[in-house]
Amino acid sequence: MINLHNITCSFGEKKVLENISLDIPSHLSILGANGAGKSTLAKVICDLVSFEGDVFVHERDIQEYSLKERAKLLSYIPTKLEIYDTFITLEEFVLLGRFAHKTSLFDYSSKDKKIAKECLEFLQIGHLQTHPINSLSSGETQLALIAQALAQQSKIIIFDEPTANLDPKNSKIIAQHIKGLKEYHQVILITHDIALASFVDSPVAFIKEKKVELYKKEFFESEQLEALYDVSFEKFGVKYD
Repeated sequence: MINLHNITCSFGEKKVLENISLDIPSHLSILGANGAGKSTLAKVICDLVSFEGDVFVHERDIQEYSLKERAKLLSYIPTKLEIYDTFITLEEFVLLGRFAHKTSLFDYSSKDKKIAKECLEFLQIGHLQTHPINSLSSGETQLALIAQALAQQSKIIIFDEPTANLDPKNSKIIAQHIKGLKEYHQVILITHDIALASFVDSPVAFIKEKKVELYKKEFFESEQLEALYDVSFEKFGVKYD
């Protein structure tokens, strides 16, 4: 359970979110126009940006959690992987998700390595484990980010535009994994892709003019979409199922 109380977030003189209160009991998809504040809202939940107001996760202020506790609670998967170690392998990258669970300062345990391997195999990229992370394709990189989040074993996973740089085939693969993860994790999805949000089938928080409105099934009706986006809708695009 995530509760946001009177959240306001600004960057310099630009106010992005204003006086937002929102209860997120389970899964959620966050949609809105470019620059509406979707990623900002996700980063507020993770306490990655400065904000006014209060964020409670499981009835505890997010700022009261230690960094290790927070890592076990929340995983934030960015749109694009940015890594500066050009020699790190896929296996080593996924093992970084176990950092909060480490019992030794010097090495990961056999349990950590087993979990990382299982995550790679689950996502069907185990055969790439010795490959440098920067040699992977966009689709493989997105799977690597998911594998690291799974290795982290956090209860809540936040996806920020997970299909933004992918072709239709890889978008479908990622979409199916995201929907499947709802069985074991609380999934928060940020996306421009209405077809993806419809397929994942979570309630929708739509951000517009610094405010948030909650919707359920009715969000995907053409009349509702046209009113929110001020454009005609005929097709969603890629069919994920």
